[in-house]
Amino acid sequence: MSEVLEKARRAKAAARELAKTDASTRNAALFAMADALESQCAYLLAENAADVAAAREKGTDEPLIDRLLLNEDRIADIAGALRMLAGESDPLGQILEGRTLYNGIRLRRVSVPIGVVAMIYEARPNVTADAAGLTLKTGNACILRGGSMANRSNLSMTKVLYEAGLSAGLAEHWLQSIETTDRAATTELMHLHGMIDLLVPRGSASLIRTTVENAKVPVIETGEGNCHLYVHEAADPEIIVPIAINAKTQRPGVCNAIESLLIDEAVAANYVPLLVEALTAHGVIIHADEVAYALCAGLGEVIEGKLVKATDEDWGKEYLSLEISLKCVSGIDEAINHINTYSTHHSDAILSQDLNAVTRFVDEVDSAAVYANASTRFTDGGEFGLGAELGISTQKLHARGPMGLAALTSSKFVLEGDGQTR
Repeated sequence: MSEVLEKARRAKAAARELAKTDASTRNAALFAMADALESQCAYLLAENAADVAAAREKGTDEPLIDRLLLNEDRIADIAGALRMLAGESDPLGQILEGRTLYNGIRLRRVSVPIGVVAMIYEARPNVTADAAGLTLKTGNACILRGGSMANRSNLSMTKVLYEAGLSAGLAEHWLQSIETTDRAATTELMHLHGMIDLLVPRGSASLIRTTVENAKVPVIETGEGNCHLYVHEAADPEIIVPIAINAKTQRPGVCNAIESLLIDEAVAANYVPLLVEALTAHGVIIHADEVAYALCAGLGEVIEGKLVKATDEDWGKEYLSLEISLKCVSGIDEAINHINTYSTHHSDAILSQDLNAVTRFVDEVDSAAVYANASTRFTDGGEFGLGAELGISTQKLHARGPMGLAALTSSKFVLEGDGQTR
């Protein structure tokens, strides 16, 4: 029996046991997991350091290194997220609706675990803890398939979390990671129809596309983050540069960082040079359309080597680095059309003091999170008050946006009668 199949069978059995646990048991396990991460911090950082060193030796880009890197503060944050999760109300056993039918039968729809949740992800060891915590809180068994770049980090964190859960009374095999780095194992996981109840890919566009196209099990698509910031002609001048800098440069390698900047032609002469100068000062390379490029002619050495002419490929590109596309648009109609054409439907924002423009933007832009006068960097389960997140769904079925506890539950109908027959 292959490693993947064996672990899937074990997870199926564990899921039945986890579904019977009460909230206090699951919460105690979450606290134990958080404590274990902190007490085993030195071990986790040593394993992570080996992964980081190997990645740097291969010439991995720094934004990806940043995703991979763990330090004491990040371990503390991960532990804190688990404790916050323990403080959330129990997502199971919630009565989602209830009524008495025409025949006197009493109907309730109740939240229940999904069963076995598998996750495929790349280079982000914090996802190991997020997935373990969220699936545990919702009574699901969890199978993790991390990327080879973070293999030692993921396996060591899984070991620490798993043993902490066992010590708190959880069933054996409640959490498992696929240890082999053979890519065939990923494909096998995608094909385990009837054993994997939900598969969530989180990572590059190619990983997500491959999973969606090849999986034979239910998949929630967590999409790329080609996010936009649109500067409307009625934008507040005081917030334009701070929001653009935050949304692009605070963590350029994450999916809620902006990758494209749109500016109304009516105010382009005022704001394009200002934004270009500010962004390039932060090391950002700008791929500008002809109008924006011409407006920057007077900046000279300030932008030398950091302003290039955009191609059509730039409008749909997720750079995940200190690069951004810049386009001048004729107004809100073109802005909305451009975003709906090139956006990955993750997070998009408008800066405007015109209520009509804001209303049109939030109503017509088809994305999981739509902002008015704020940075897209807030698209995150923790920032939304959902606790940890399993990913950010850009699809429309079942879950959309940051996937918190509710996204990892299903429901069943419970019906009580008094001898009724049909």
